[in-house]
Amino acid sequence: MVSEPDRTNASLARIRAAVLRALGEGEGESDTLARVCQTSVELLPVDGASISVMTGRKNRETLYASDEVVSRIEALQFSLGEGPCYEAFDTGRPVLVPDLANDPATTWPVFAGEMITEPVGAIFAFPLARGAISIGALNLYRHHPGWLSPTELATALQVVDIAAIALLGVHLDESNAEKWLELPGDRAQIHQATGMLIAAFGIPAEHALARLRAYAFAGGHLVDDVARDLVTRKLTPADIQNS
Repeated sequence: MVSEPDRTNASLARIRAAVLRALGEGEGESDTLARVCQTSVELLPVDGASISVMTGRKNRETLYASDEVVSRIEALQFSLGEGPCYEAFDTGRPVLVPDLANDPATTWPVFAGEMITEPVGAIFAFPLARGAISIGALNLYRHHPGWLSPTELATALQVVDIAAIALLGVHLDESNAEKWLELPGDRAQIHQATGMLIAAFGIPAEHALARLRAYAFAGGHLVDDVARDLVTRKLTPADIQNS
């Protein structure tokens, strides 16, 4: 019997391969991004996904939206110049709002107020970037409130990696794209550990990975081993934070 993690990893491997084929064959960008968004909805407890490119608050374009609700989310953000995708783009960190109607910490109150009449209980936005290059955001929503678990967040981060490569692929040769997309087998566990630190401390993904590396270096361990211990609860995020 195939386990859920194995099914998820197999699905991620298929979409990575599909993106590589699309880049090599010059497939249309919208078709490639549609595959990435569809994978998000299939693998995560969300009801819709969208991808937008951005260079700032005045320059933003939605490249794909999976349904009318997320299209409305995208249009409203552009009209108001605020929202979770803008925050993710500006800060370089995921924006995770599991209960949109009752979250008092939101930094975009006008957008949140407009969302009251929409069937959106939770919203999650992720910056799309490669190194210092910020290119846009991936937006996910669900009808009912609820968190993404650490494992689900790790899956989302892998989808984000694939989406970034799909967007940047037109500027890369196929061999570079393949190198960026091919993740070692244990990278999924590193993603999961990174996701746990993001959820615990609200920090960008690169900062979370830096903390993993610093903890590993200080203790003379491999990052892979630290990630495994964090995922299996031998370590807690507080242990990493306080080291």
